[in-house]
This record gives sequence, C-alpha cells and structure tokens, in this order.
Amino acid sequence: MQQFKRPESVLVVIYAAETQRVLMLQRNDDAAFWQSVSGSLEQGETALQAAAREVAEETGLSAVGLVDCQIAVDFEIFPQFRHRYARDVTHCHEHWFLLPLAQECEVRLSEHSAYRWVAAEQAVEMTKSWNNALAIKEFLLKNNKLERGN
Repeated sequence: MQQFKRPESVLVVIYAAETQRVLMLQRNDDAAFWQSVSGSLEQGETALQAAAREVAEETGLSAVGLVDCQIAVDFEIFPQFRHRYARDVTHCHEHWFLLPLAQECEVRLSEHSAYRWVAAEQAVEMTKSWNNALAIKEFLLKNNKLERGN
C-alpha cells in the first residue's frame, strides 16, 4: 500500500543574525526552485518536532533556538508534487518557524543540490513559493524596516 504524505507541513526560514542573510536551498527535482527548509509532518509528530527534524535532515544543523511564529497558512500544492499526496488532496496546511543563527555557516546537504546565503530581498525573488516569500517578508524584511525607522 502506497504511503502518502500528510497535507500538513512546516517551513523553517533560517537566517544569520550577523548579516541578516537567509539560507536558501536548491531543490534536486527543479534547479530553478529555491526554498527554505520545509517538509511534511510524520504520523504522531508535532509541528515543532517536524521543524527540528527537517532542519537536521536537510542541513545538518541543530535546531536550538527554533522560534515558532504561531502562524500557519494553507497553500495549493504545486501540480508536479501532488502525486505524493492522496488523490483528493490539493492543499497543505503549513506552520511557520524561524531559526536565527549567530552567523552564516556551511551546511550539509542531503535533499538539495546547493545552498546559498542571500539577502532577504533576493531570497523572496528566488523562491517560487508565495508562502515562503511571504514568511521572509513578514519576519525579516518588515522587522528590519521597523528597526531602521522606515
């Protein structure tokens, strides 16, 4: 029996506090698709547990300092990824997290082709995912503008 992914996931925006640059990961299955850490919740797993697991799996980094943004959005699953879900599933419920690191560092990739540390504005432009772009805007760009008095 085929095991489908749960339509509940996490998004973890990792950034370096020192530079305010965001870690972006290039998908293996689409070289033009860059994103933050993301993944589906496993059976019996909380969103916080899934976020910590996905950070470790996708980057090799510790999730110490992980911040639950207390926000979740629903998004339409890209058609090319729907085969991973049950036939009637078209949307996913995604929980947002931030992981501030003191500084940029090397990561150990296991599920992606490449990574880059980029300015938040560039990260927004790089991702094909509106929800990933919105999380970066809401928690990095908007906060930075407030701190600068804009």
